[in-house]
Amino acid sequence: MTPVPFIDLAAMASEVWPEIEPDFLACLLDGRYIGGPAVTSFERDWAAYCGADHAVGVANGTDALQLSLTALGLGGGDEVVVPANTFIATAAAVVRAGASPRFADVSDDTLLMTPRTLAEAITSRTRAVIVVHLFGQIPDMTGLLAVARQAGITVIEDAAQAHGAEWDGRRAGSFGEAACFSFYPAKNLGAFGDAGAVVTSRPELADRIRSLANHGRSHGGSHYEHDRLGANSRLDALQAILLSAKLARLETWNERRIAVASRYRELLSRTEFAGSELKQTDVAPLARHVYHLFVVRVARRDSVRAELARRSIQTGVHYPVPCHLQPPLLRFADRPLPVAERAACELLSLPMFPHMTDGQVEFVCEALRDALRITTTRSALINVK
Repeated sequence: MTPVPFIDLAAMASEVWPEIEPDFLACLLDGRYIGGPAVTSFERDWAAYCGADHAVGVANGTDALQLSLTALGLGGGDEVVVPANTFIATAAAVVRAGASPRFADVSDDTLLMTPRTLAEAITSRTRAVIVVHLFGQIPDMTGLLAVARQAGITVIEDAAQAHGAEWDGRRAGSFGEAACFSFYPAKNLGAFGDAGAVVTSRPELADRIRSLANHGRSHGGSHYEHDRLGANSRLDALQAILLSAKLARLETWNERRIAVASRYRELLSRTEFAGSELKQTDVAPLARHVYHLFVVRVARRDSVRAELARRSIQTGVHYPVPCHLQPPLLRFADRPLPVAERAACELLSLPMFPHMTDGQVEFVCEALRDALRITTTRSALINVK
């Protein structure tokens, strides 16, 4: 069996390249690399896809979060609730905006924030929550919005891993005051480098974010008139051309991810995995999971991962250290978060990409079964000794 990559970016690029090559060449020769019609067109289409009124292209997903926090007036003295089980960028953006992250635990079943864990994290200083749609699944937005509304706090979506995900028929990007997306190459909708966007249905917020992302320039003013201190965080035209072409394929690619995940779930639920110390994450009934990642939990994760690598199967770990235990964020950790801490030692991300074949899925599952058996036997022998 040939090696199974964790993700196959080349297959996605090869599919869209014939379509975008003429537009790439035209853009290169035209010389309009920042902004322009390609960016405007993608922003319009991306906002519509998400069910929002406005989209602002920015340089990356981390900037999208920080710019949104700043535009919403969050800063010194404010707390923003963040799930501990997320990429560090979610919490780092809060700190970079001058606010303090307030970490919340997650569900043992979905590894997502819940209304209960949000409510437990809220204090008198809490002004906002960043709800992370992790691995491609949106958490219980009905309950989370109710808790936030009762507490009078702002909801921001970190949808960096959830392009096209839904909760009760509504897409990621349509719930919060602002929703932040990353178009890092490995995402369901990925660029040829770093890129990101904020979507919102508040026109004044979109204008503020656009100004902040463009050195604080005045809307409609001259190149050297600045209303505020901003940043340099803009989506370039070449990335917008690629993203527009990939957006036209996103639903097809997401459906294939869902089919791959369904095959994984079917195979991993068979009797040969019974008692193997493997646990699949749950999908909520109202959620449409688009599987940016396919994550399982296993005992002796590192040993299992090494066995899979011996069979030329690439895997990932998302994430081995919860945010509140990362050295630069320890000062914000004020209590244990047992689910996130326990899961961090068990999480294993299996190969997942839209061009993955059923044969590759079956090979991964067979190898995982063998790896679990080997590591369990090895552990038992060590314990006997």
